[in-house]
Amino acid sequence: MEGFLAATAISFAVIFVAELGDKSQLMAMTFATRFKLVPVLIGITVATAVVHAVSVGIGYGLGATLPTGWISLIAGLAFLAFGAWTLRGDELTDAEKTKAERSTGSAVLAVGGAFFLAELGDKTMLATITLATQHGWFGTWLGSTVGMVAADALAILVGRMLGRHLPEKFIKYGAAALFAIFGIWLIVEAVIQLR
Repeated sequence: MEGFLAATAISFAVIFVAELGDKSQLMAMTFATRFKLVPVLIGITVATAVVHAVSVGIGYGLGATLPTGWISLIAGLAFLAFGAWTLRGDELTDAEKTKAERSTGSAVLAVGGAFFLAELGDKTMLATITLATQHGWFGTWLGSTVGMVAADALAILVGRMLGRHLPEKFIKYGAAALFAIFGIWLIVEAVIQLR
């Protein structure tokens, strides 16, 4: 049970931070201006659960076949890359923005489909794969899914309250710093294991 709780908590924290300032949050805010909040959150949750299940499957398979020292080293380097990616920032493409603004029909299907496609290959998917190489698959899946949905729900609520006056630089630099800290921690752990 302790491993499950640790995997859930770590995955929640990492993915929540990774999602801050991500294009998915921009999509969530855009969809929330067009549809009611509950269908938007259901679409986000379903898409996230599916994408993160695939990510956890890939990560868990890699974790079972690679030595832990090398996994820690690769994960640490990946987290440093995620930090740099966060500093670079994410923006909605014109096609993604148009899809979010013009979607008709079922809000759950529109939001779910858009989020599923947007998350494939995104840093949160890659971070979930990385986390699953070292932690239990169910805790990683649960924590990463809840972390992403919570971050997107927060973006919708804050976006509605504050409009477009979000402190983007603060969010971007804070998230990048946390990724760097996790990355350095994993690299140090790897060096100790590989001695």
